[in-house]
Amino acid sequence: MTDTGTARISVHDVTADRRRGGELRVLLGPKTVGSTSGFMGVATLAPGDRIAEHYHPYSEEFLYVARGAITVDLDDRPVPLAAGEALFVPRHVRHRLRNTGDEPAEVVFHLGPLAPRPELGHVDTEGAPPPRKPS
Repeated sequence: MTDTGTARISVHDVTADRRRGGELRVLLGPKTVGSTSGFMGVATLAPGDRIAEHYHPYSEEFLYVARGAITVDLDDRPVPLAAGEALFVPRHVRHRLRNTGDEPAEVVFHLGPLAPRPELGHVDTEGAPPPRKPS
């Protein structure tokens, strides 16, 4: 944190979370900068990778594809997104992210508001994909 209360975090400062598929990094959140209204991060998906289906009972999710292309399944309805496109995911909507392209995809995500407790913020509706084999 700076003396103005702002914080700068690099994607390289945060360990990737691979429990639900892909590589998720929460850059700005309660644990990294003490935020109280939501969190923001980046998901990196190799071709064929997916982030397992889930929903958020308390939070809306905002997705922005910075690189590559993905398909977001919203309650089993596929929505293709290309670089430069964004998608709003309302509370309680089941969603999964899949890299359906042939190049890595980077997706910026923001969720808010925060759930009352972290364990209440994310509900898995399918198992995580098997770990990707190193290339």
